[in-house]
This record gives sequence, C-alpha cells and structure tokens, in this order.
Amino acid sequence: MSEQAPIKLSEMPGLPVTGVLYNPRSHRNRDRQVVEPDYPVIRVEQPQRRRDLKAAMQRFVDSGVELLVINGGDGTVRDALTGGAMVFGDKWPDIAVLPRGKTNALTIDLEMPKSWSLEEAIIAHRDGTRVQRQPMMLRPMDGQELTRLGFVLGAGMFMAAIDSGQDAHRFGAFDGLAVAVTTVWGVAQLLFGTNANPWRRGAEARIMLGEDMKELPRSKLGDPAARALIFMSTMTKFPAGIRPFGDAGGPIRLAVIDTMRRRVVAQAPWLLSGKHLGDMDKLGLHQVGTDRIELDLGDRFILDGEVFAPGRYCVTPGPMLNFVVP
Repeated sequence: MSEQAPIKLSEMPGLPVTGVLYNPRSHRNRDRQVVEPDYPVIRVEQPQRRRDLKAAMQRFVDSGVELLVINGGDGTVRDALTGGAMVFGDKWPDIAVLPRGKTNALTIDLEMPKSWSLEEAIIAHRDGTRVQRQPMMLRPMDGQELTRLGFVLGAGMFMAAIDSGQDAHRFGAFDGLAVAVTTVWGVAQLLFGTNANPWRRGAEARIMLGEDMKELPRSKLGDPAARALIFMSTMTKFPAGIRPFGDAGGPIRLAVIDTMRRRVVAQAPWLLSGKHLGDMDKLGLHQVGTDRIELDLGDRFILDGEVFAPGRYCVTPGPMLNFVVP
C-alpha cells in the first residue's frame, strides 16, 4: 500500500489569513530561501530597512491578517512589534514566533520548540493554545526617537555580557552553550578583574519608579552615581531556569546590583535561583516590580539586542498580545 500523501494546508478548513515577517539575515535563515506553503491566504514581507517596517505592517492590515508569524530572532521580534504598534493600534492579530536567531529569549519564555515550522504555526492557530505576553514600551523622553517595543532591557554589566555572548557566537556557541560560556567568562572577570573592567565598571544611572517618581534606593557601596547591573523584563521564564527578579510582581520587573563585590559574586547562584538573601539592600541588591520606570543613563544600554545611546527614557507596559503556541 502506498503512503498517504500529506495533507495540504489549502485543503484544511478553519486556517487563518497569515502574514509572515521574514528576516533573511537571522542566524538560522542564512543561505535559505523563503518557502511558502501550499496555502492561498498568505503574505510574506521581507523589509530590508527599518523604515520599511510600517509599510509592510500596513500591507498585513490591508490583507486582513489574522495570524502574524515572525520568522527571526529577538531583534526581529522587537522590530516587528515596534512596526506593528504603528498600525495595529488595539487590534493586534494573534502572533506566532519561529525561533531563527542567535538569541531567542521570547521563545524560551513561551516554551516553543526550536524546530517549529511555518505550517505547524498556521495549524496551531486553529488547534493550539494562546498565551499572553506584554512587551515593554521604551520611549525617549526627548521625543526625538521612535518608541520601541521589546522584552529585555539591560545596562552596565549586561552590556559586557552581550559583547561576550557575541564573541561566543563567533566561536560557534549558541543558545544554552553561549549562555554557559558567557557565564563562566563573566564570573572570572568579576572575581579577578579591576574596577576598570567592563564587567565591573557599571553604568552611570538614576532610576525612578512608579507614578510618584520615587528613586530606587542605593546602598553606600561603590560609586554613588553608578549601578553595576540594570536588568528589566516582562518575561517570566529565562534560560537555565534562572529567576533574576525573585518573587517581585508587577508588569515590569527590575533587578539592580549597585556594585559588584566579590561577596555578591559568590552568592550569585542563590540570587539567580530566586532565593531571597538576607540584607539584600545593604548588599546593594534590588528586585522590584512596577508599572513605570524612568531611566537617566550616562552609558549605552540594550533592548532586545539593539544598542541605545545614553539619555532619559521612560519604560511602561505595552499592549497585551496573544501568542500562538503548540
């Protein structure tokens, strides 16, 4: 008996009008061509420049897209959400993410399979489930730059970690292996490096929280104008099961380390596991949740892989989005 032919999407009822934002520069998309399934209601966009994003998203709106598939890594997700915010308003389609980048933090949070295909994502819109996630909105307070949407923002030691992660990528380490390589290298720099080392130097920063603009307290340790690490996110799950925010609630969760003392480095495994350490404030460790953060930064920082210049920024919760999962 001959094998049964695979079911064609065009023959399956109840599937959505689908738009695909495809990034050919993403790590796992290089040297590959877009393969459109046998499906009559699909539109693929490959914007070459960031300024083309709004027009691409508007074409999705005009096509009546019910499912937006983002094919790329964290940076592609950031750009897609930023472009989508210009046209979707409060009527976003459901979203599916195909993890194709060097880093795919959101898909780890969503517990997505690495090998998920476009066909599987389209079918999951009908047969799968939805989970809600809320990106952060980063707004420059000088009004000169575009408001961005993203899930992970970091400064200080976070910048050094990203740079080391890029080095790990160049040597062929990705995903969990890249995290491990970066962690080992970072601990070595923190234990044996000088205060001029990027892993220890930190970032000049003021951090104000909530509508009443209350400044985040600071310990008496280290440079009073700087923070060693600033890390914030709306995600709930991170690689290797780390819990950088402990039990902090709120739509935006924030972890800050005032200065990298060796005692803090030694207790990092317990801190990253979510355990509350005694005298955290005296150690210069802060884990808080809030719905508004204003940053006055004297150094560069990163949002989902994009580097931003020093300045004043406001971070608030973005739209609540529905993500399709298997």
